[in-house]
Amino acid sequence: MNRLGLHIWLVAIAVLITAGTYAQKYTADTGYQLPDVLLTQSGKKITSAKDWEKSRRAEILKLFEENVQGKTPAKKMPLKFVTLSINTHALNGTATRKQVRAYFTTDEKYYMDILLYLPGNTGKPAPVFLGLNFGGNQAVHADTGIFISQRWFRYANAPAYINHYATEASRGAQSNDWEVEKILAAGYGLATVYYGDLQPDSAGSVNAGIAPLFYKAGQTKPADDEWGAIGIWAWGLSRAMDYLETDKDVDAKKVAVVGHSRLGKTALWAGAQDKRFAIVISNNSGEGGAAITRRKYGETIAIMNKAFPHWFSGHFKKYNDRENDLPVDFHELIALIAPRPVYIASASDDQWADPAGEYQSGYYASPVYNLYGLQGLISVTPPGINTPVSEGSIGYHMRQGEHAMRLYDWQQYIRFADRFFRK
Repeated sequence: MNRLGLHIWLVAIAVLITAGTYAQKYTADTGYQLPDVLLTQSGKKITSAKDWEKSRRAEILKLFEENVQGKTPAKKMPLKFVTLSINTHALNGTATRKQVRAYFTTDEKYYMDILLYLPGNTGKPAPVFLGLNFGGNQAVHADTGIFISQRWFRYANAPAYINHYATEASRGAQSNDWEVEKILAAGYGLATVYYGDLQPDSAGSVNAGIAPLFYKAGQTKPADDEWGAIGIWAWGLSRAMDYLETDKDVDAKKVAVVGHSRLGKTALWAGAQDKRFAIVISNNSGEGGAAITRRKYGETIAIMNKAFPHWFSGHFKKYNDRENDLPVDFHELIALIAPRPVYIASASDDQWADPAGEYQSGYYASPVYNLYGLQGLISVTPPGINTPVSEGSIGYHMRQGEHAMRLYDWQQYIRFADRFFRK
């Protein structure tokens, strides 16, 4: 059985295990003990934003580096941005489309391609949603001007992907996840990069990505305390942010980083490390993302590490079936984003990602936002289906439906961004 088949089988088993009424599934647990987000390892209680920034934030960030995602290398790459194409009348004249290649090495062997759509005729820099995509830039929209990625894909479903490579039939194959026209009509740009430009999503392919650029002499794979694929993908989001800061048509102070599923995990880690992201959005990120891992509900650390051993650091595997021994939980990942706004989204049929656990991470991160005089999530009880809670600096909704990123989700993200970007 291949890894994708194994994952589908595990999902099916989890659904059977967690079968029951919706009301029974979606309740707030109190049967586990979370690490106190405001209590330092030395036992000091944090009571101010200043003390949070001075000590506890760095402590938690280090714990995630040491035990979950691994350390992100500090080595700087000789970045070079080359514009491959610009069309100022894209999408029937409603948008500008830019395609930019970001080279990571002087020999131009390592690179990623950025697709950027901007609303047309605004006369001012645009706020932007930035996210990695699963299917290649050409899968985001059927626009025939988008270059088709030549990279390897997890997908092999013909005719869009044949022998794990994209074809013309892949154009727009994942357009339902992106809603490009709706984003543009709301006055936002959209920037995206195929995550496989940075690291193939395959356990045996770490050296086919950018990881070797950071190896020491004789090293052949990341050490157990170094990053996994989530860390590599997050690094790529920050390099895309480097580019957006150079583009005069982008309001680089108003960039919201967004991701779905494993790329939602990535968006959270990118936002935790890189304070330039003004808003951070997690869509169905589940275990290793927004969900409380101590709930042991749906996907667990052990299941995830066995099915996708390349996502996190080697040290994270020490906590397979030992969630309570992990010195952090994922409400603290949300807290690392404070005081910047964060939005967490779930889907009612996506019990594998644990909607209640995703909500509770936002709730239990709220005390950190309170230090800044900001409102988080007020109630420990999650809201009902299609009932967004977004009055404070932590937003949440649970959409009716499956594990995906859909129009309803984007409508909430745009409304949330408007609150902070349209002041």
